[in-house]
Amino acid sequence: MTRSWGTSIGTVAANQPSSSFAPIARADARILVLGSLPGQRSLAAAEYYAHPQNAFWKIMRELTGARGSYDRRCATLQEHGIALWDVLAESVRPGSMDADIRLETAIPNDFGQLFRDCPGIGRVFFNGQKAAAMYERLVGIDNSSLRFVTLPSTSPAFASMRFDEKLARWREALAL
Repeated sequence: MTRSWGTSIGTVAANQPSSSFAPIARADARILVLGSLPGQRSLAAAEYYAHPQNAFWKIMRELTGARGSYDRRCATLQEHGIALWDVLAESVRPGSMDADIRLETAIPNDFGQLFRDCPGIGRVFFNGQKAAAMYERLVGIDNSSLRFVTLPSTSPAFASMRFDEKLARWREALAL
């Protein structure tokens, strides 16, 4: 991927696609949490939800005890049957806002393969409405054996909901 380096974090050139990461998943996963596509901080760190104001890892710490290094936090999610991925494998996205994703360039991830590799997934949680809308539009929701739930985005851009409200909604949905 071609990148141009600007401020303190890398920015993907305006017309170059951003790519998602591999899923964090074990064969025994029961829950899949889907974001849209990694933002600039996550791409620069090569970690899901790396922006320091993103509430995802703080919520996961409260719900699963996920602490420590990125690898340790990911392992804790897997120990709790949680898989983590993005709806999109690739798309042009200048910046980090979901609104900047150019859907005409969007390529979804291979969910058929993920569900074959992790046949116990029964619940899919979307981290925000944009991820849910993109999944429905680009992948389709046609598997009646799965339960789909849209949760409040953990992004700092979704500041209209307080952290404690987000945490309560995530806690109720995941019910670990």
